[in-house]
Amino acid sequence: MTVGQERAWDTYWEKMGNDVKSLPEGPLDFDSWFGRSAPVLLEIGSGMGETTSQLVAAAPELNYVAVEVYKPGLAQLLLRGEHLGGLDNLRVLRGDAVDLLTDHIAPASLHGVRIFFPDPWPKKKHHKRRLVQPEFVALLASRLEPGGVLHLATDWEHYAEQMLEVCSGERLLTNMYDGWAPRPDWRPVTKFEQRAVNEDRVSHDLMFRRNDLT
Repeated sequence: MTVGQERAWDTYWEKMGNDVKSLPEGPLDFDSWFGRSAPVLLEIGSGMGETTSQLVAAAPELNYVAVEVYKPGLAQLLLRGEHLGGLDNLRVLRGDAVDLLTDHIAPASLHGVRIFFPDPWPKKKHHKRRLVQPEFVALLASRLEPGGVLHLATDWEHYAEQMLEVCSGERLLTNMYDGWAPRPDWRPVTKFEQRAVNEDRVSHDLMFRRNDLT
């Protein structure tokens, strides 16, 4: 990690971070961790925090949780948050999102889930490694509260079509739009998305709402 990332990690990790594997059994008590009661939004795969830090700063009313496997990325997110003037509504988790959702997120407890530009695994033989698969989406949907929103974005057309098919096939979810969602103005353009634009790849957003079903 860079010097700045090391400093941010040493300064904020104890209060604001945790390893998924180190969490106690059962659902996380987010109210206690944040020191307040507020809707919980989970972002899976926050990368280097370029987008996440801005979204956290823009939504102080949310308890924003980012889960990421890459330690320097989480450290950079903490550093970016510091530069934006506050981290009160951010908590970070290092580890596997499936383990987190399965063991530490209560059913029907999340206000929203965001997965922006996950690894596309573009080669056909690697498509099975993609995160957005039927079992994973079923798990996500079960953790959303009724009315909660799953928001996906990718710049790889085939992956976008797979996301649309998988989410449309989940009985707990309903597409909020007729196909693709309009790109929201509040989602920052990252350097990776800009590179996609430069390479003539179109970004697709998808927004699905959790149905009020058991």
